[in-house]
Amino acid sequence: MLMPKRVKYRKQMRGRMKGKALRGAEVHFGDYGLQALEPGWISARQIEAARRAMVRHVRRRGKIWIRIFPDKPVTKKPAETRMGSGKGNVEMWVAVVKPGRIMFEIGGVSHELAKEALRLASYKLSVKTKIVAREGLEEE
Repeated sequence: MLMPKRVKYRKQMRGRMKGKALRGAEVHFGDYGLQALEPGWISARQIEAARRAMVRHVRRRGKIWIRIFPDKPVTKKPAETRMGSGKGNVEMWVAVVKPGRIMFEIGGVSHELAKEALRLASYKLSVKTKIVAREGLEEE
């Protein structure tokens, strides 16, 4: 499971997800990418599930890049706890994703194989996505 080795502050505020992705909106490493179309939090478990789905489909051929990292702690208070008594404990780590962000990239495999692997990965994520190709890569 992805998570930071250490952080400066254990707990964070929720923040807001305004606007489009400033960086990471183009396919740089591979030939095809999975782009987010709406804002959201992607948990470390979702990232791992999507990675496994892609790896299983391409049968360890080609190369897969994960372009997001879960560095935001999400806290939760136990069930049936009274109000007050501080902030809850860290339950999971999430990556904040804005529209336009490329989350996964794949290269070194055929167009059909890459498209199917990214489609399988998209089912594991909690945001709407689309499959994009690198600039200068002609579509079949």
